[in-house]
Amino acid sequence: MDISIVIPLLNEAESLPELAAWIQRVCNGHGYTYEILFVDDGSTDDSWDVICNLHHGNPHIRGIRFQRNYGKSAALNEGFKAAQGRVVITMDADMQDSPDEIPGLYAMITDQGYDLVSGWKKRRYDNKLTKNLPSKLFNAATRSVSGIHLHDFNCGLKAYRNRVVKGIEVYGEMHRYIPVIAKWHGFRKIGEKVVEHRPRKYGTTKFGWERFINGFLDLASITFVGKFGKRPMHFFGLWGTFMFLLGFGITVYLVVNKIVDPTFYLTSRPAFYIALVMALVGVQMFLAGFISELVARNAPERNVYGIAERVG
Repeated sequence: MDISIVIPLLNEAESLPELAAWIQRVCNGHGYTYEILFVDDGSTDDSWDVICNLHHGNPHIRGIRFQRNYGKSAALNEGFKAAQGRVVITMDADMQDSPDEIPGLYAMITDQGYDLVSGWKKRRYDNKLTKNLPSKLFNAATRSVSGIHLHDFNCGLKAYRNRVVKGIEVYGEMHRYIPVIAKWHGFRKIGEKVVEHRPRKYGTTKFGWERFINGFLDLASITFVGKFGKRPMHFFGLWGTFMFLLGFGITVYLVVNKIVDPTFYLTSRPAFYIALVMALVGVQMFLAGFISELVARNAPERNVYGIAERVG
C-alpha cells in the first residue's frame, strides 16, 4: 500500500464527508493505493456514525473509536499502530489542512529520501495574538533545545516513512514533538514543506491556552528523558557531586577560618547554612541517581532500540 492517511478527530462530524471525498479524489487521481484511518477520540456528536457510513461507501476508509477522550497523542499513536502504507501522512479533520498537499509530501519521502517531512503553515488564518505569537515562541524554544530547524513543529500535516511511526511511541501530549522523538530514535533526515493553511470551515478549535503551558512542560520532560532516560546517574550524579563538593569546600573554608580565629562563629555565618543545604541536596541527588539507575536497569524496555536494516 502506498499511503496511510491518519486523521485524529474530536467532534468533527460536519467536515468528515467532504474531507474523505477530497482525499479520495487526490489519491485516485494520482493512482495511489491508500487507506484513510479516522481515529475518533471520544466524540460526543455523530462523528462515529459518519465514519461508519463512509466505510460502507468506501472500503479504503477505516475507523478506530476510543471509549472516551484520551487526547491527540493517543489517537495518533493508535493510528500509527494500524497504518499499513509505506508512507504515513497525518492531517487534522477540521479542513484546515489541504489534501492537495499529499502528492508533494509523498514524493519527498519516496523520491528525496526523507524520513519525516513536517508541514509549515507559512501563511496562517489563526488569531495572531492567541495563536500565532505563542506558536512562534514555542517553535523558537523547540528549535533551540532540539537542534531541529523547523518553523512549525505542531503542524498536523506531516509525512513519515512507515518504519518511523513503527519505531516511536507518542504519549501524553507529545504529538507536538514527534520530530524531536524521531530524531532521538535515529531518524536524522527531517525536512519541511510549505503547505496551505485554510480557514476553518466547520466547528471550533478544541485547544485552549493551556496547550502552551503544557507544551513547554512537555518540552522540558522530553529533553530530559531523551538525554538521560537510560542513564539518569549521569544527570543526578553529576549535579549531586558538584553540589556536595561545593558545600564541602565552603565548609572547609569556614573551619580553616575558625582555626585561625577562635572568635570566628560558624553558625552566625550565612555561608554555613548555604554549605549545609548544598551538601544535603548533593547527597540526595546522588542517591536519586542511584535509585533511578536501579529502576532503569531493571525496566523491561531497558534495551529497546531501532534496527535500520539487515542483510544475510
